[in-house]
Amino acid sequence: MTQAVTPTADTVRRLVRSLLPDGGGPRIAPVTGDAEHVTWFVGARHVLRLAPDREAARRQRRELRLRDLVRPHLVVAVPVSIAHGEWASGLTYTLDTLIPGEGGGNGAGGGPGAPQGVSAVGEADLAGLLTGLREVPVRQAEALGVPRAAPRSLEALRATAERAAAQLAKADEFDPARLHQLTAAAAAQLAPQPGAAFLVHHGLADERLVVSADGRVRGVVGWADAVAGDPTEDIAGLALAVGAPAAVRAATLAGYGARPCLRGLWLARCDALVRLAQRLRHHDEGRLVALRAQLVRSWEPILLERVTDETE
Repeated sequence: MTQAVTPTADTVRRLVRSLLPDGGGPRIAPVTGDAEHVTWFVGARHVLRLAPDREAARRQRRELRLRDLVRPHLVVAVPVSIAHGEWASGLTYTLDTLIPGEGGGNGAGGGPGAPQGVSAVGEADLAGLLTGLREVPVRQAEALGVPRAAPRSLEALRATAERAAAQLAKADEFDPARLHQLTAAAAAQLAPQPGAAFLVHHGLADERLVVSADGRVRGVVGWADAVAGDPTEDIAGLALAVGAPAAVRAATLAGYGARPCLRGLWLARCDALVRLAQRLRHHDEGRLVALRAQLVRSWEPILLERVTDETE
């Protein structure tokens, strides 16, 4: 594993002065919550992202090429690099356009934190995102170095989530009886369907959506974790980011049937339990607020569950 290097403010300012005529304007500041200080706001229109180690540099080079590949297929914006190169020996940078809006906590959006509420039109934007990802030529993505990922076993994840739910119950964070909706038989029925892999963003839950004040989804950032694999992973990411009902409605608009929607929903719910339990064990207070919010969003009942509750 390569050792990470943390850039200083002077390093960033010298680099920005070499890239922009005005030196980036009055604001050159690290993105809030970025402990490594590798993502910086530059003025009001740009974001500077620096790779802290050689593995991150390799992923950033791949991400730049992948963004160019996916951009024509999407209805939402993808950051554009106006300059890229090395900020230290073997360590890359990219100076990206900033997509105005909330969310995009990795620096290419309007600020840190989870995106605000998505409107009905915003759900259509998300449907366009899911549809566009299916249209990206997977072979071309793999030729750029995007790895192929095997679908996860929901049955195995369910078992892990049960242990996490028991731990969260002791901490008064979750009622484990809620997980009983996902029986072993249901998990088996929601196994991934055989077929070709699609390009999967694989990071939509982690503040990668940029949402405007009117609830439109204006952009998607953070493509370094993209894989060729199970598209229900992105439905799961949306459930964690914008809530289960909005995610399922967007996936339905994108042409996904009940089975992939439910698979994505339960991937998200189990992931939310496991991640929160892990952070509680490690006493990671900095992430607990965000993970609790993801737990609430992913466990919001969808329409089918609401109808069932009302008729019981």
